[in-house]
Amino acid sequence: MPKYNIIALVDCNNFFASCEILFNPELKGKPVCVLSNNDGCIIARSNEAKALGVKMGMPYFMAKKQFKNVIYLSGNHPRYNEISKRVMSKLYDYTPSVEVYSIDEAFLDLCGTRKLFRCSYEELIEKIRKEIKEDIGIDVSIGLSYSKTLAKLACEKAKEIGKKNPDIGTYKIGFREIKNELRLAKIEDIWGIGANTAALLRKHYISSAYDFTSQNDAWIKRVLGKVGLDLKYELLGEAQNPVNPEKTLPKSIQKTASFANFTNSKEYIINALNYHTHRVCKKLRHLDLVSSGVSIMLRTKDFYILSAKTNFETPVNSEFEFNLKVKELFEEIFNPNLNYRSCGVCALKLTSGNNCQLSLFNSERIEKAQKLSDAWDKIEEKFGRAKIHLGTNALN
Repeated sequence: MPKYNIIALVDCNNFFASCEILFNPELKGKPVCVLSNNDGCIIARSNEAKALGVKMGMPYFMAKKQFKNVIYLSGNHPRYNEISKRVMSKLYDYTPSVEVYSIDEAFLDLCGTRKLFRCSYEELIEKIRKEIKEDIGIDVSIGLSYSKTLAKLACEKAKEIGKKNPDIGTYKIGFREIKNELRLAKIEDIWGIGANTAALLRKHYISSAYDFTSQNDAWIKRVLGKVGLDLKYELLGEAQNPVNPEKTLPKSIQKTASFANFTNSKEYIINALNYHTHRVCKKLRHLDLVSSGVSIMLRTKDFYILSAKTNFETPVNSEFEFNLKVKELFEEIFNPNLNYRSCGVCALKLTSGNNCQLSLFNSERIEKAQKLSDAWDKIEEKFGRAKIHLGTNALN
């Protein structure tokens, strides 16, 4: 008999939109959409906006014409990050085994907590949900089961039920319910099954999660590899990927955004790249990481992508060092005869800042750049974001 885990997934409902409503209660009950950087597209919707038919990722210029009664708000990511930290901190009150999956999701390993809190696991996740709502003001949905994949499926069920009855926001898939839940779950709705994989499985007459788990191991491993086989047993309630409370460092950090309008303005695009570079470097410093390489991306009006990358002589996390390379890469790929819709910057080959060594030939310049970047962080911490900008002159 395998050892089973008790795993919960906590997911903040419509997180960015919920944060905006939290800070402005007058928005409650109204269709609200949050926009990406530079107001390019929709990245969050309130339930009221969803009911109107507003789609995730819809370009703002299209949405505002089709849905004129919707309230559109520019994203405020520092605010969202702060609320996220408060939610995640609350989860540690219940278990040390918290795996923060994204800004609005976290997995919890609740094994043993039933005795500690003297209640059932179902009662415990309801307690967590209510406390987050009362103390922070954010609605969450919580799914409970024996693996991350089943917890994700349970969480989606909790969201569905919560739309009809806001007082309900939790759902448990126990052993007795697994088979029936798998029969009801479409294969494309399973966490980890993308559109292409779902289409492949449907060609083999596999349309539900139950159909998938009914296949023999050899066939699944041959068609989908070990990942597919792990998914089968996750769906059967055997955790192949247990909750990992250890923080894993990213392999890269990327920031991109669409422009408000199509453009071929060299100055405008470079300023946008400067903005993304600052956000990337600030994230690097926050995580105490340095980067040994950088890449940039320009996406044309017709969605064609131009990209280039290069390496640093010494790992860095300063905008002033990044921008020297970003300017070179930009000059390589920029075509003034094309119109562009977005751009982005990505830091590559990340390592801990404690492990890097300065070059003998540029250490003085890098140290100076680092001090300037640290001063920039302190100014933004005291006076807020966007108080300092690097313009195109900084790259010339």
